[in-house]
Amino acid sequence: MKKISVTGAAGFIGFNLSKRLLSEGFQVVGLDNINDYYDPNLKHSRLDILKEEKNFKLYKINLEEKERMNDFFEKERPEIVIHLAAQAGVRYSLENPQAYIESNVVGFTNILEGCRHYKVEQLIYASSSSVYGANTSLPFSVHDNVDHPISLYAATKKSNELMAHTYSHLYKLPTTGLRFFTVYGPWGRPDMALFLFTQAILNGEPIKVFNNGEMMRDFTYIDDIVESIYRLTKTTPKPNTLWSSNNPDPGTSYAPYKVYNIGNNNPVRLMDFISAIEKKLGIEAKKDFLPLQPGDVPETYADVEDLFREVDFRPQTSIKDGISNFIDWYLEYYQIDNK
Repeated sequence: MKKISVTGAAGFIGFNLSKRLLSEGFQVVGLDNINDYYDPNLKHSRLDILKEEKNFKLYKINLEEKERMNDFFEKERPEIVIHLAAQAGVRYSLENPQAYIESNVVGFTNILEGCRHYKVEQLIYASSSSVYGANTSLPFSVHDNVDHPISLYAATKKSNELMAHTYSHLYKLPTTGLRFFTVYGPWGRPDMALFLFTQAILNGEPIKVFNNGEMMRDFTYIDDIVESIYRLTKTTPKPNTLWSSNNPDPGTSYAPYKVYNIGNNNPVRLMDFISAIEKKLGIEAKKDFLPLQPGDVPETYADVEDLFREVDFRPQTSIKDGISNFIDWYLEYYQIDNK
Protein backbone atom coordinates (compact mmCIF):
# COMPACT_ATOMS: atom_id res chain seq x y z
CA MET A 1 0.00 0.00 0.00
CA LYS A 2 1.80 3.10 -1.25
CA LYS A 3 1.95 6.14 1.03
CA ILE A 4 1.14 9.48 -0.61
CA SER A 5 1.39 12.84 1.11
CA VAL A 6 -1.14 15.45 -0.03
CA THR A 7 -0.46 19.01 1.08
CA GLY A 8 -3.52 21.25 1.21
CA ALA A 9 -5.65 18.19 2.04
CA ALA A 10 -8.41 20.39 3.50
CA GLY A 11 -8.52 22.43 0.31
CA PHE A 12 -10.78 22.05 -2.70
CA ILE A 13 -8.51 19.95 -4.93
CA GLY A 14 -6.64 18.30 -2.07
CA PHE A 15 -9.84 17.02 -0.46
CA ASN A 16 -11.27 15.60 -3.68
CA LEU A 17 -7.95 14.02 -4.65
CA SER A 18 -7.46 12.51 -1.18
CA LYS A 19 -10.91 10.90 -1.41
CA ARG A 20 -9.98 9.34 -4.74
CA LEU A 21 -6.61 8.07 -3.53
CA LEU A 22 -8.17 6.52 -0.43
CA SER A 23 -10.79 4.79 -2.57
CA GLU A 24 -7.95 3.32 -4.65
CA GLY A 25 -6.30 1.84 -1.56
CA PHE A 26 -3.50 4.32 -0.90
CA GLN A 27 -2.42 5.57 2.49
CA VAL A 28 -2.91 9.33 2.48
CA VAL A 29 -1.03 11.61 4.85
CA GLY A 30 -2.47 15.09 4.64
CA LEU A 31 -0.88 18.41 5.56
CA ASP A 32 -2.84 21.62 6.01
CA ASN A 33 -2.62 24.70 8.20
CA ILE A 34 -6.41 25.26 7.91
CA ASN A 35 -5.97 29.03 7.61
CA ASP A 36 -8.79 31.55 7.37
CA TYR A 37 -8.20 32.77 3.78
CA TYR A 38 -11.74 31.48 3.37
CA ASP A 39 -14.29 29.90 5.74
CA PRO A 40 -12.46 27.28 7.86
CA ASN A 41 -15.79 25.57 8.52
CA LEU A 42 -15.84 24.38 4.91
CA LYS A 43 -12.33 22.99 5.34
CA HIS A 44 -13.33 21.19 8.54
CA SER A 45 -16.38 19.72 6.78
CA ARG A 46 -14.10 18.28 4.10
CA LEU A 47 -11.72 16.91 6.73
CA ASP A 48 -14.58 15.29 8.65
CA ILE A 49 -15.26 13.17 5.56
CA LEU A 50 -11.60 12.23 5.10
CA LYS A 51 -11.17 11.34 8.77
CA GLU A 52 -13.79 8.63 8.40
CA GLU A 53 -11.19 6.66 6.40
CA LYS A 54 -8.77 4.50 8.39
CA ASN A 55 -5.92 5.15 5.94
CA PHE A 56 -6.04 8.93 6.31
CA LYS A 57 -3.91 10.93 8.72
CA LEU A 58 -3.66 14.73 9.04
CA TYR A 59 -0.84 16.98 10.21
CA LYS A 60 -1.63 20.63 10.92
CA ILE A 61 1.56 22.39 9.81
CA ASN A 62 2.54 25.64 8.11
CA LEU A 63 4.74 24.81 5.12
CA GLU A 64 7.20 27.55 6.03
CA GLU A 65 7.97 25.87 9.40
CA LYS A 66 11.26 24.25 8.36
CA GLU A 67 11.89 22.07 11.40
CA ARG A 68 8.33 20.75 11.60
CA MET A 69 8.35 19.97 7.89
CA ASN A 70 11.62 18.07 8.26
CA ASP A 71 10.19 16.14 11.21
CA PHE A 72 7.16 15.26 9.13
CA PHE A 73 9.24 13.83 6.29
CA GLU A 74 11.49 11.94 8.69
CA LYS A 75 8.52 10.34 10.46
CA GLU A 76 6.19 9.60 7.54
CA ARG A 77 8.58 9.05 4.59
CA PRO A 78 5.98 9.30 1.83
CA GLU A 79 6.79 7.63 -1.47
CA ILE A 80 4.97 10.28 -3.52
CA VAL A 81 4.29 13.90 -2.55
CA ILE A 82 1.40 15.77 -4.19
CA HIS A 83 1.87 19.40 -3.27
CA LEU A 84 -1.36 21.39 -3.62
CA ALA A 85 -1.09 23.75 -0.64
CA ALA A 86 -0.48 27.38 -1.56
CA GLN A 87 -1.64 30.89 -0.95
CA ALA A 88 -4.18 31.11 -3.75
CA GLY A 89 -5.85 33.97 -5.57
CA VAL A 90 -4.63 36.48 -8.15
CA ARG A 91 -6.40 39.57 -6.77
CA TYR A 92 -5.48 38.88 -3.13
CA SER A 93 -1.80 38.88 -4.12
CA LEU A 94 -2.11 42.64 -4.69
CA GLU A 95 -3.25 43.08 -1.08
CA ASN A 96 -1.00 40.68 0.80
CA PRO A 97 2.12 39.86 -1.25
CA GLN A 98 4.11 38.61 1.75
CA ALA A 99 1.71 35.68 2.25
CA TYR A 100 2.57 34.44 -1.25
CA ILE A 101 6.32 34.53 -0.68
CA GLU A 102 6.04 32.71 2.65
CA SER A 103 3.71 29.94 1.51
CA ASN A 104 4.47 29.59 -2.20
CA VAL A 105 8.23 30.15 -2.18
CA VAL A 106 9.56 29.42 1.32
CA GLY A 107 7.02 26.64 1.82
CA PHE A 108 7.84 25.09 -1.54
CA THR A 109 11.55 25.12 -0.67
CA ASN A 110 10.78 23.03 2.41
CA ILE A 111 8.79 20.59 0.27
CA LEU A 112 11.69 20.23 -2.18
CA GLU A 113 14.20 19.73 0.64
CA GLY A 114 12.02 17.06 2.24
CA CYS A 115 11.65 15.24 -1.07
CA ARG A 116 15.39 15.46 -1.67
CA HIS A 117 16.58 14.22 1.71
CA TYR A 118 14.02 11.47 2.16
CA LYS A 119 14.23 10.00 -1.34
CA VAL A 120 10.67 10.67 -2.49
CA GLU A 121 9.93 8.80 -5.72
CA GLN A 122 8.10 11.70 -7.35
CA LEU A 123 6.94 15.21 -6.52
CA ILE A 124 3.74 16.32 -8.24
CA TYR A 125 2.98 19.98 -7.56
CA ALA A 126 0.35 22.56 -8.45
CA SER A 127 1.34 25.33 -10.79
CA SER A 128 -1.26 27.52 -12.50
CA SER A 129 -2.51 28.73 -15.85
CA SER A 130 -1.66 32.19 -14.46
CA VAL A 131 1.98 31.60 -15.45
CA TYR A 132 1.04 32.34 -19.08
CA GLY A 133 0.63 35.98 -18.04
CA ALA A 134 0.95 38.34 -20.98
CA ASN A 135 0.99 35.51 -23.54
CA THR A 136 -1.72 35.86 -26.18
CA SER A 137 -0.85 32.87 -28.38
CA LEU A 138 -3.76 30.43 -27.94
CA PRO A 139 -4.20 27.70 -26.92
CA PHE A 140 -1.57 28.00 -24.19
CA SER A 141 1.11 25.34 -24.60
CA VAL A 142 3.61 24.07 -22.02
CA HIS A 143 6.18 24.47 -24.77
CA ASP A 144 5.65 28.25 -24.85
CA ASN A 145 7.93 30.64 -23.01
CA VAL A 146 6.24 31.98 -19.85
CA ASP A 147 8.54 34.73 -18.63
CA HIS A 148 5.99 37.56 -18.39
CA PRO A 149 3.71 36.99 -15.36
CA ILE A 150 1.27 39.79 -14.54
CA SER A 151 0.55 38.99 -10.88
CA LEU A 152 2.74 38.04 -7.93
CA TYR A 153 0.69 34.84 -7.58
CA ALA A 154 1.70 33.87 -11.12
CA ALA A 155 5.33 34.80 -10.44
CA THR A 156 5.44 32.51 -7.40
CA LYS A 157 3.99 29.65 -9.44
CA LYS A 158 6.56 30.17 -12.19
CA SER A 159 9.25 30.24 -9.51
CA ASN A 160 7.99 26.84 -8.28
CA GLU A 161 8.54 25.40 -11.75
CA LEU A 162 12.07 26.83 -11.88
CA MET A 163 12.88 25.56 -8.39
CA ALA A 164 11.52 22.11 -9.22
CA HIS A 165 13.70 21.97 -12.34
CA THR A 166 16.76 22.84 -10.28
CA TYR A 167 16.12 19.91 -7.92
CA SER A 168 15.39 17.60 -10.85
CA HIS A 169 18.76 18.63 -12.30
CA LEU A 170 20.85 18.58 -9.13
CA TYR A 171 19.34 15.63 -7.28
CA LYS A 172 17.54 13.66 -10.02
CA LEU A 173 14.25 14.24 -8.20
CA PRO A 174 11.40 13.50 -10.66
CA THR A 175 9.05 16.50 -10.63
CA THR A 176 5.73 17.02 -12.38
CA GLY A 177 4.16 20.49 -12.51
CA LEU A 178 0.43 20.90 -13.11
CA ARG A 179 -0.90 24.11 -14.64
CA PHE A 180 -4.54 24.09 -13.54
CA PHE A 181 -7.13 26.06 -15.51
CA THR A 182 -10.01 27.57 -13.44
CA VAL A 183 -11.06 24.56 -11.39
CA TYR A 184 -14.70 24.37 -10.26
CA GLY A 185 -17.20 21.90 -8.85
CA PRO A 186 -18.71 20.59 -5.57
CA TRP A 187 -16.82 21.59 -2.40
CA GLY A 188 -15.25 24.47 -4.37
CA ARG A 189 -13.59 27.56 -2.94
CA PRO A 190 -15.86 30.41 -1.78
CA ASP A 191 -13.59 32.99 -3.44
CA MET A 192 -14.09 31.52 -6.91
CA ALA A 193 -16.59 32.84 -9.46
CA LEU A 194 -19.08 29.95 -9.42
CA PHE A 195 -19.42 30.04 -5.63
CA LEU A 196 -19.66 33.83 -5.50
CA PHE A 197 -22.19 34.00 -8.34
CA THR A 198 -24.43 31.27 -6.90
CA GLN A 199 -24.37 32.85 -3.43
CA ALA A 200 -25.15 36.35 -4.73
CA ILE A 201 -27.93 35.25 -7.08
CA LEU A 202 -29.68 33.28 -4.33
CA ASN A 203 -29.40 36.31 -2.02
CA GLY A 204 -30.79 38.68 -4.68
CA GLU A 205 -27.50 40.58 -4.78
CA PRO A 206 -25.69 41.79 -7.94
CA ILE A 207 -22.76 39.76 -9.25
CA LYS A 208 -19.48 41.40 -10.28
CA VAL A 209 -18.88 40.76 -13.98
CA PHE A 210 -15.29 41.72 -14.77
CA ASN A 211 -14.00 42.82 -18.17
CA ASN A 212 -17.65 43.66 -18.94
CA GLY A 213 -18.37 39.96 -19.41
CA GLU A 214 -15.80 39.50 -22.18
CA MET A 215 -13.63 37.13 -20.13
CA MET A 216 -13.01 33.66 -21.57
CA ARG A 217 -12.07 30.88 -19.18
CA ASP A 218 -11.14 27.24 -19.70
CA PHE A 219 -13.31 26.08 -16.79
CA THR A 220 -12.17 22.61 -15.65
CA TYR A 221 -14.35 20.32 -13.54
CA ILE A 222 -12.87 18.94 -10.34
CA ASP A 223 -13.37 15.26 -11.26
CA ASP A 224 -11.33 15.80 -14.44
CA ILE A 225 -8.57 17.42 -12.39
CA VAL A 226 -8.54 14.50 -9.95
CA GLU A 227 -8.54 11.88 -12.73
CA SER A 228 -5.59 13.59 -14.39
CA ILE A 229 -3.55 13.72 -11.18
CA TYR A 230 -4.40 10.13 -10.27
CA ARG A 231 -3.17 8.90 -13.65
CA LEU A 232 0.02 10.94 -13.34
CA THR A 233 0.88 9.19 -10.05
CA LYS A 234 1.42 6.09 -12.19
CA THR A 235 3.96 7.70 -14.50
CA THR A 236 7.29 9.21 -13.47
CA PRO A 237 8.86 11.92 -15.63
CA LYS A 238 11.91 10.79 -17.56
CA PRO A 239 14.64 12.93 -19.11
CA ASN A 240 13.83 14.03 -22.66
CA THR A 241 16.69 12.61 -24.73
CA LEU A 242 15.77 14.94 -27.62
CA TRP A 243 16.03 18.09 -25.49
CA SER A 244 18.43 20.61 -27.00
CA SER A 245 20.28 23.37 -25.17
CA ASN A 246 20.45 25.27 -28.47
CA ASN A 247 16.66 25.28 -28.73
CA PRO A 248 15.42 24.63 -25.18
CA ASP A 249 11.89 23.30 -24.73
CA PRO A 250 10.32 24.94 -21.62
CA GLY A 251 7.91 22.02 -21.07
CA THR A 252 10.49 19.21 -20.81
CA SER A 253 14.14 18.82 -19.89
CA TYR A 254 17.27 16.69 -19.96
CA ALA A 255 16.40 16.24 -16.26
CA PRO A 256 13.44 14.16 -14.95
CA TYR A 257 11.11 17.15 -15.17
CA LYS A 258 7.75 17.71 -16.88
CA VAL A 259 4.97 20.29 -16.91
CA TYR A 260 1.37 19.64 -18.00
CA ASN A 261 -1.67 21.80 -18.67
CA ILE A 262 -4.83 20.45 -17.05
CA GLY A 263 -7.72 22.30 -18.64
CA ASN A 264 -10.95 21.58 -20.44
CA ASN A 265 -9.51 22.63 -23.83
CA ASN A 266 -12.79 24.48 -24.47
CA PRO A 267 -12.88 28.12 -23.30
CA VAL A 268 -16.28 29.48 -22.29
CA ARG A 269 -17.38 33.12 -22.37
CA LEU A 270 -18.13 34.43 -18.89
CA MET A 271 -21.66 35.49 -19.90
CA ASP A 272 -22.41 31.93 -21.07
CA PHE A 273 -21.10 30.61 -17.78
CA ILE A 274 -23.43 32.98 -15.92
CA SER A 275 -26.35 31.97 -18.15
CA ALA A 276 -25.84 28.32 -17.20
CA ILE A 277 -26.00 29.26 -13.50
CA GLU A 278 -29.15 31.33 -14.05
CA LYS A 279 -30.82 28.48 -15.91
CA LYS A 280 -30.01 25.93 -13.22
CA LEU A 281 -31.23 28.23 -10.42
CA GLY A 282 -34.20 29.56 -12.37
CA ILE A 283 -33.20 33.11 -11.37
CA GLU A 284 -31.85 35.93 -13.51
CA ALA A 285 -28.77 37.54 -12.01
CA LYS A 286 -28.42 41.24 -11.33
CA LYS A 287 -25.14 42.21 -13.00
CA ASP A 288 -22.58 44.86 -12.11
CA PHE A 289 -20.29 45.21 -15.14
CA LEU A 290 -16.71 46.17 -14.25
CA PRO A 291 -13.39 46.58 -16.12
CA LEU A 292 -10.62 43.98 -16.24
CA GLN A 293 -8.92 43.80 -12.86
CA PRO A 294 -5.15 44.18 -12.36
CA GLY A 295 -3.45 40.78 -12.61
CA ASP A 296 -6.33 39.14 -14.51
CA VAL A 297 -5.88 37.80 -18.04
CA PRO A 298 -8.78 38.20 -20.50
CA GLU A 299 -8.69 34.63 -21.83
CA THR A 300 -7.34 31.18 -20.95
CA TYR A 301 -7.28 28.13 -23.20
CA ALA A 302 -5.32 24.95 -22.49
CA ASP A 303 -3.47 22.80 -25.00
CA VAL A 304 -3.69 19.37 -23.31
CA GLU A 305 -2.05 17.20 -25.98
CA ASP A 306 0.93 16.34 -23.76
CA LEU A 307 -1.40 15.20 -20.97
CA PHE A 308 -3.41 13.08 -23.42
CA ARG A 309 -0.30 11.43 -24.85
CA GLU A 310 1.02 10.63 -21.38
CA VAL A 311 -2.08 9.33 -19.58
CA ASP A 312 -4.70 8.87 -22.33
CA PHE A 313 -7.16 11.29 -20.75
CA ARG A 314 -8.62 14.68 -21.64
CA PRO A 315 -10.72 16.75 -19.23
CA GLN A 316 -14.17 16.82 -20.80
CA THR A 317 -17.01 17.53 -18.34
CA SER A 318 -19.43 20.05 -19.85
CA ILE A 319 -20.16 23.38 -18.20
CA LYS A 320 -23.84 22.47 -17.96
CA ASP A 321 -23.16 19.25 -16.05
CA GLY A 322 -20.42 20.72 -13.89
CA ILE A 323 -22.47 23.75 -12.82
CA SER A 324 -25.50 21.56 -12.16
CA ASN A 325 -23.46 19.28 -9.89
CA PHE A 326 -22.01 22.24 -8.01
CA ILE A 327 -25.37 23.91 -7.41
CA ASP A 328 -26.92 20.63 -6.25
CA TRP A 329 -24.09 20.32 -3.73
CA TYR A 330 -24.35 23.99 -2.68
CA LEU A 331 -28.09 23.79 -1.99
CA GLU A 332 -27.66 20.59 0.01
CA TYR A 333 -24.60 21.73 1.98
CA TYR A 334 -26.16 25.07 2.97
CA GLN A 335 -29.64 23.54 3.33
CA ILE A 336 -31.30 25.91 0.88
CA ASP A 337 -34.70 25.16 -0.61
CA ASN A 338 -34.68 26.70 -4.09
CA LYS A 339 -38.01 25.28 -5.28
